[in-house]
Amino acid sequence: MAAAESCTGGLIAGACTDLAGSSGWFERGFVTYSNEAKSEMLGVDPALIATHGAVSEPVARAMAAGALRHSNAQVSVAVTGVAGPTGGSVEKPVGTVWFGWSIRGILTSERKLFDGDRAAIRQATVRHALRRLRDLVAAAPD
Repeated sequence: MAAAESCTGGLIAGACTDLAGSSGWFERGFVTYSNEAKSEMLGVDPALIATHGAVSEPVARAMAAGALRHSNAQVSVAVTGVAGPTGGSVEKPVGTVWFGWSIRGILTSERKLFDGDRAAIRQATVRHALRRLRDLVAAAPD
């Protein structure tokens, strides 16, 4: 597994590596907080960010795909969002998070809006990212 994280800043990788035995399945994590990091580390096209914004479905999907291209993992999860307390907009209020998952070459994405303060939004993001990853892996054809 590989994780590409923006708004969670490494919390997904931390949650995974908190588990004993994770060295057998966690391959690497990318903390790509800036737009430049998304492009340099994951290969996200800067034009995609300029057109849609960093917090968007196309960027989340590109992050998930890039995490696989730049690792030896078979599955990935990517998150990009507005954890707050500032930075929100009418279109993308605080608590908006886009998720991307790549499982055996199939990209899936989803938008969620979480309530709470910065810490609560980030923790909710980690929980949702990993639960949905587990469900997608379980449902994926062999």
